[in-house]
Amino acid sequence: MDLLNIKSIGELREVYSGWVEEALRKQDRKREPGWTESIAVGSKTFVEDTKERLGVRAMGRQVIGGDGTYELRDSGFPYEPDFGHENIALSPKNAYSWELSN
Repeated sequence: MDLLNIKSIGELREVYSGWVEEALRKQDRKREPGWTESIAVGSKTFVEDTKERLGVRAMGRQVIGGDGTYELRDSGFPYEPDFGHENIALSPKNAYSWELSN
């Protein structure tokens, strides 16, 4: 809370609530891929440190970015080429509708 210059949990709740309300009022709100598709976002040092701490779990992931903002992301390759044959059982033909009653 020191980084935010906030002295108590109550004050943090109030400030955070204001941030949420402001974000909801904005007309241009949309999903930001940099934040929603990344494992880590921040300075190059922070993202590289996060990758190092993840060890083997970060294999194949790349640090990308510039201008002071970096992301740790997956390579972006789809899983289908590797697992398509295993996902056949998940096709819609294998589904059935539920009948719900009160």
